[in-house]
Amino acid sequence: MKMTKKKVAIVGCGLVGSTTAFSLVTQGACDEVMMVDLNPERAIGEMRDLKDAIEYLGRNVKITSGTYADCGDIDIVVITAGAPPKKGQSRLDTLELSAKICKSIVGPIMESGFDGIFIVVSNPVDMMAHYVQKLSGLPKNQVIGTGTAIDSARLKDFIAQLVKVDPRSVYAYSMGEHGDSQMVPWSCVTIAGKPFFDVIADNKELVGDVDLEELVAKTAREGWEIYNRKGTTYYGIATACAGIIKAILNDENRIIPVSTLLTGEYGEKDVYAGVPVILNRSGASDVLEIHMTPRELARFKESCAVIREYTARITD
Repeated sequence: MKMTKKKVAIVGCGLVGSTTAFSLVTQGACDEVMMVDLNPERAIGEMRDLKDAIEYLGRNVKITSGTYADCGDIDIVVITAGAPPKKGQSRLDTLELSAKICKSIVGPIMESGFDGIFIVVSNPVDMMAHYVQKLSGLPKNQVIGTGTAIDSARLKDFIAQLVKVDPRSVYAYSMGEHGDSQMVPWSCVTIAGKPFFDVIADNKELVGDVDLEELVAKTAREGWEIYNRKGTTYYGIATACAGIIKAILNDENRIIPVSTLLTGEYGEKDVYAGVPVILNRSGASDVLEIHMTPRELARFKESCAVIREYTARITD
């Protein structure tokens, strides 16, 4: 009888990486979490701190520290290591340095015999996910970027505030780049199954005039609103990453908007972009192609063009 454990490695023990590990441990999402960092002492410190929490949690998740060479039997490797943007920079400004960091990580991990799933969190995430897939040679379903998962959560919260419902009753996706060019297919947004446009029309006294373009811009800016106040973001993205991991390890077939390689979907090829994806034990199992209006599809393609332009700088 063979019993397998669910193992996750976190590469990069900064705030995003350590908070992702904390989310996994507190939720009991896997059997083992391994902390990996360029500074081994940092990884050991995070590991020991996390172990101190086990007594007061519902499950004894094993927590270790290790190296790239220890990733051979890992199910999911989460890459959070990267170059954070400096004040005045965009995520795209960190492209070249983040690519160098990713290159230094992926090679040694693949040499360990790793054949699991990469989840890339490092920004600019769409380009980095594509680069990791090229470097690793793994099938596209095994390399996923967190993409617009966090943007979609922010969008749903803004819509929920507008119509005064629980965000989890809102069904909406931000798609394309995890960045300024992202778009929202408003024609597909629903509130518990009711089209968003109908909700607006039926509740003028409640919602008033709605500026859809401003809602998209607000969603794209939200990370920077947080960054400008506290210097970085980590709770939201770490919990989103944990949600992606659980969907994969538990074979949930859950649909989450993540960055995946498009191979003809939405008329796009050879570009990683945020789209609704079915996540299960195989990783990015399938892309859900929602029916957008011609204008929405054009906006999506514009966003893909931005991603493709910057990706070419590190993959060509």
